[in-house]
Formats: sequence, structure tokens, C-alpha cells
Amino acid sequence: MPISIFGFQALWSPFYLGILVLITLFYFLITTKWRGKFKDSVPLKQREALLFVSGMALLYIIKGSPVDLLGHITFTMHMVQMAFLLLLAPPLLIMGIPTWLWRWFIDLPVIRPLFMFFTKPMLALILFGLFFSVYHLPLVFDFVKQDMMLHAVVSSLLFIFAMFYWWPVVNNLEGMHKFHGLKKLGFLFGLSVLMTPACALIIFSSSPFYATYTDADAWLQAMALCVPVGTLSQLNLSGPELFTSMSLIEDQRTGGITMKILQELVFTVFIWLVFYEWLRNENDNADEITAKVLQDRKEMAYHRHNG
Repeated sequence: MPISIFGFQALWSPFYLGILVLITLFYFLITTKWRGKFKDSVPLKQREALLFVSGMALLYIIKGSPVDLLGHITFTMHMVQMAFLLLLAPPLLIMGIPTWLWRWFIDLPVIRPLFMFFTKPMLALILFGLFFSVYHLPLVFDFVKQDMMLHAVVSSLLFIFAMFYWWPVVNNLEGMHKFHGLKKLGFLFGLSVLMTPACALIIFSSSPFYATYTDADAWLQAMALCVPVGTLSQLNLSGPELFTSMSLIEDQRTGGITMKILQELVFTVFIWLVFYEWLRNENDNADEITAKVLQDRKEMAYHRHNG
């Protein structure tokens, strides 16, 4: 059965698109026309603009296009959403917003102490990994997916925690929590480890355990998150099997495997970028590093001789 039966609003989320377009418009006004109102501002770089627009476009594809509707129909597409929403959109947006604009935002009253606390690397890592895992517990997942307001709050918190997690990896502000060189690799690997139990539980389960994909009433309640109730009431739907050839357990396992694969792909790209940055810095500062090593050896030899 084609998903077009759900109508234009469910497929393309025009209101959500309007909000994203408005945010993007304000972004360009602030970083160009109104830039002079901000301390230490510099002209917007083409790279920053491309990253920000890419992040906003990705947010629309994930949460506003038919991908969002499919995410309520099949668990596999839900996990695709999660992968791109939590692992790719946050670093794109962080890098796309100029450092001087980040500085202005963080220096706002109340924001700075909260921001500095929640972006502590180990805390950010544990909170994000824990929140992701708890969210995908069947009892929690089904409860959240059947309440529009709760789903919006939890989804927003997941995204915010993802921003906090990515902050030490990609931010360029002085005085902020951030990793340099190979320490970033360990941080990225840490999240991979924390996400593995949830993915393993989903992949190796012997039976499907999400009611919002297996129970007709719960599924219809979850579908109301993105489909107008009036439209749903006119359709005689029994469950997601009308739109996919996969069995429920195949869909669940495929979702877990897809999440793990996409996570590893995103992390592989960032790990390569981190390693390349580290290697370039080593090469650029080779003479300085060599001189420091020689000096250290001289000092060690001197202490041994005079010890």
C-alpha cells in the first residue's frame, strides 16, 4: 500500500519546514546583516554556511520528509532516523555556527554554567549513551511513542544530549571542554561501546517487543504523531504489515543492525578526520617536537650523570 494515502501534511510536514526555513533565514541575517551587533564577530565563512545549511536540510529530511512517516511505520527506518539525527546533524550544526555566535550564546545569563556542566566530556558521554539506551527499552519506547507532547520532549532531549556529546569533539572555542588529537578517538570509541548493548538487545531478540510496531491499536496511536487524526480515522489500517514485506522480527533486527552500521560509518569518517588532523599537526610541528624530545633526553642524561 502506498504511503501517499496519508496525505500531503503527513508526508511533507509544511509547518516544520516553515520553522526550519525561518531559523535558517535568521541564521544568515545574524551572521551577515546584523553581525556588527555582536562582539568580535567576523565575516561568515562559506564552509560554515554550507555546514549549517546541510545540518538544517538533514533535520528536514529526517523529521519532515516521508522518512519521518516511514519511521513510524517500520522500526528499521526509525533507527535510520536516530542514526542521522543523533550522530550527523549535531556536529554539522555545531561546526556551522560561527565561534563568535556560540560565544555570545554561551555567555548569556544562566546558559554558561549549565553549558559548561553538561559538556563535560565524560558526563556528556554517559548521559547520551544512557538516555539512548533507556529510550529504546520497550516499556519506555512504547509509552513515549503514544503521547505527542512526551515524544516531542524526549526527542528534543535526545538531540540536546547529542549536541553536548559532540561538543568536545568538534567545537573550536577557547576555554571550552574539548579534546585534541588522539584523545578524540577514545571518546568516539566510548560511545560506540555504550550504544552496543541496546543495539545487541534489539538485534538478538528472539521476538519483536515494541508494541507500537506490533500491536494495531498502539501502532495507530503512534501514527497519530505525524498523521492528522481525521485522516487516520478515514483509513482502515490494521498495522505496518500493509506497507512492508518484512516480518516484525526481521524489521526489528534490521533496525538494530542498520543503526550499528550507520554509527560505525559515521564514526569511521570522524576518526579518519581526527587522525588526519593529528598527523598534519605532527608533521607541521615536527621540528619543535624533535627539539623537545632531544632536550628531554639531555635533561634525563644530566640528572643520571649528576644523580
